[in-house]
Amino acid sequence: MPKHDSPHPLLPPAAAPPTAPASPDAPTPPTAATPPTAATPPTAAEWPDAPTPATAPTPPTAAHPAPAAAPVGARSPGYRAVFRVREFRFVFVAHLFSLLGVVVSELALTVLVYDLTRSPLLSSLTFALGFLPYLLGGTLLAGLTDRLPPRRILVVCDLVCAACVAVMTVPATPVAVLLALRCAIAVVSPVFNGTRMATLADILGEGDLFVLGRSLLRIVSQSALLTGFAVGGVLLTVVPPRGALAVTAGTFLVSALLLRLGTVRRPARAAGKAAASGLAGTWAVLRNRRVRALMLMFWVPPLFAVVPEALAAPYADEIGVSTAALGLLMCALPVGTIAGELFAGSFLSTATRSRIVLPLAVTGVLPYLLYAPEPGVALAVVALFLAGATGAYTLGLDAWFVAAVPEEQRGRAMTLMTAGMMTVQGVGMAGAGIAAEFAPVHTVVAGTGVVGTLCLLAAAAELRASGATEK
Repeated sequence: MPKHDSPHPLLPPAAAPPTAPASPDAPTPPTAATPPTAATPPTAAEWPDAPTPATAPTPPTAAHPAPAAAPVGARSPGYRAVFRVREFRFVFVAHLFSLLGVVVSELALTVLVYDLTRSPLLSSLTFALGFLPYLLGGTLLAGLTDRLPPRRILVVCDLVCAACVAVMTVPATPVAVLLALRCAIAVVSPVFNGTRMATLADILGEGDLFVLGRSLLRIVSQSALLTGFAVGGVLLTVVPPRGALAVTAGTFLVSALLLRLGTVRRPARAAGKAAASGLAGTWAVLRNRRVRALMLMFWVPPLFAVVPEALAAPYADEIGVSTAALGLLMCALPVGTIAGELFAGSFLSTATRSRIVLPLAVTGVLPYLLYAPEPGVALAVVALFLAGATGAYTLGLDAWFVAAVPEEQRGRAMTLMTAGMMTVQGVGMAGAGIAAEFAPVHTVVAGTGVVGTLCLLAAAAELRASGATEK
């Protein structure tokens, strides 16, 4: 199961028509508003933003000052503090609708393609196309995230997804066009996810609230993946695949409307600054050794973590268990991830979350060694749950990443990071399938524990070394 960091739009209600007025996000003249980074931080007693009364909405051209970062070693403010920030609530609900649209549309489109072609290959290709274009979009379009106003990017990406899904509902649409539209959604997804991640730093500040906000979006993504396919399956028993796709087009429109009405207009991060475009801009980000090492630490764990999930069905067949047991194998890893993040976000201080990053990261796939003796379902579930729980390291890693990236490159860097995470998961799934053609599944998973740990130790060594370099 992919770690949809908001599934495409990883990753997240209703009044006016979804089309926005012309040029709603035109940059504010320099004298009209102070950029969020120039705002005076609130005192410790004012940590969370007070909810904005419904009767007095914030003017759309005013920028909210970001909350102050917590002092190092301070007790975490907790998830409840994040929900006190009005803008985050809109982003969170929009994430739910966008995520629902992605999960249900993937299932409905897969069923539709199979109904039209009766080809298992084309049906499975529909899922694979959700990974492959991420690299293209994340590399070539990443520069847009810093050169255009972030709210405009988020709204336009949701509208593009809604338009693509709407065309899928037309009965005359050929299969080739359906697959091309699936690719188009995947291409804009890293731009959407990277922009939203960078915008969270504007809304919540660069400290603990940002880390907890990111954690909440990941938890929602994992939870939605546990239930989304079940909801989609129920929906498909009531309406045909094209009808389910029509519903998801509506969820993307609701997400766009929420982001348009509930978030503040901010200027482009690189406005007025010389910014390289395309591959040159990507290289400008990757030249920073610290940022490069942090990205590596985001990319290497999911490359290996997806192996047991990719091989869950063959493993269930190998040990001769029921489909109910297969469901447990599929759920154990995301349940462990949710539990680990909730514990770290609720009970650990900022300093503690920072200290556990490398120990948890390098041991993340060690539990897969429990697959070596070809265990039964119970022990395999324990191994997967433990591996998922080590994902709590991402809270501290998020804090390191946002601190390391210059603000004018933040959108591009976060887009590259999320695109890389999705791409390596696709590579990991494909590699697992190839390896399982030549070795028993339990051997492949156990071998992943060994090889993955060695690679993670190397990545951790580079990250340690980069901490002493000039940023």
